[in-house]
Parts: sequence; structure tokens; C-alpha cells
Amino acid sequence: MLYGFMKNVVAGPALRLTFHPWIEGVENIPVDGPVILASNHMSFSDSIFLPISISRRITFLAKSEYFTTPGVKGRLTAAFFKAVGQVPVDRTGGRSADDAIRTGVEVLKTGAVLGIYPEGTRSPDGRLYRGRVGVARMALEAGAPVVPVAMIGTDKVQPPGQVRPNLGRVGIRIGKPMDFSRYAGMENDRLVLRAITDEIMYAILDMSEQEYVDIYASTQKSRLAKQAREAAPMASQVADTDESEDDSSAAL
Repeated sequence: MLYGFMKNVVAGPALRLTFHPWIEGVENIPVDGPVILASNHMSFSDSIFLPISISRRITFLAKSEYFTTPGVKGRLTAAFFKAVGQVPVDRTGGRSADDAIRTGVEVLKTGAVLGIYPEGTRSPDGRLYRGRVGVARMALEAGAPVVPVAMIGTDKVQPPGQVRPNLGRVGIRIGKPMDFSRYAGMENDRLVLRAITDEIMYAILDMSEQEYVDIYASTQKSRLAKQAREAAPMASQVADTDESEDDSSAAL
């Protein structure tokens, strides 16, 4: 009930009036039955603009931190995500990845629409990164088609780390359903899973017109974090030198 209320009465109308989102290819989403919407991921607002733009309800696999953060704000966040039908998953890797895939398959077997970001995390710089094979496993295990989605401009409206959005226009391109039934029973073949995932990512790339980077987004984020840590001591040393020079000048 809250999902429909937020989408059709509160958030949906306000967001459509403010940001005028446009959408192409909405007819490519099957009107019923299980389907995976596989999208690029540039902003937290991707999970807001996509649901308000299509008629079918979307369930996203949301990171478990949204449901376990302590304090009043954490409880309110958890209540909101539960109310709108989002499902918590552990994204720490290892066995948790299998649990997340199993959860996604269970959602699909109810005939629902499952929203997935194959990159696994938001792009740190607006480029499209290598997809993880979980989307392929879910598609094969649930026998569900994959519909590629390209979010346009959400990184400008709400850049990563920014809470308050900027004014701007958001676009959504939806591709034709991709049928992978020819690979039925091969969900444990890593080469097949990689081939399917790369095909999905190419379809997203073709619509989004992003630059493609053949590494995982999480790897790039780790690199950027390491560079920032290494740069911090250097900046501190420069600052100390500047202060020393200023002190010397003052003494003169």
C-alpha cells in the first residue's frame, strides 16, 4: 500500500513535476511474469526515478546496511525500505553473494519485476564498469528474461555522496527483452555466465553511450581510495612546509 501511495500520490507526482523524466521503450517491459531490469548505476536516485516511470512494481535487492543502521534515522530508513518492498542482501562477498542470488530468484519465481545493478555498486565517475555474473545466474535459474535499462543524467541530478539533488532532467532508455533460455541448465558454467553478463552490459552501453571500463567498479573505487590516502600525507607535508616558510617570513 505504501509503495503505491508513495509512487502515485506523494513522491511520483512531485518528482515528475520537478525533473520531467523522459522514458523510451517502456513497451519493452513484459506486462506480466518474472523479468529482470538490469540497469547502469550512477546515482542513488536511479532507484527512485525508474520505479516512478513504469507501471509495474519493482523490487530491488537493497544493501543490508539500509536495514541494520542503529538509531532513530536507521529505524526509519529500515521501515521505509521494508514498506516499499525492498529486500535486504548482504554484499560482503563469499557466501553472501549466493544468498543474494537465491533471494533474487525467489522474488522472480513469484512473477515479480526484479531491479538489478550488474555493476554491483554506483559508478565512481559516470563510466560503465564490468558487470558481475549474478544477473546471469538469476536469469538462468529463474528462467526470466533480462530487460536492459540505461539511466541518463541521474549523476548530474544527484551526484554520489550528495543528499540534496540538483535541478535537471532525467532520462530512461529501456531495451528489448533478452532471452537466454538457450543456456538453460548452464548456470554453473562461468564462461556462459560471463558471456551472458557481457552481452547485457553491451546492451546497456549501447543505450547509455557511456565510456566502458573493463574492470569492476568496486576495484576502481578501491584504487581511488588508495590514491586519496597516499595523497593525504603529501598534502600534509606541503602544508607543513608552507607553514614553516610563513613562520620564517614573519620572524624576518
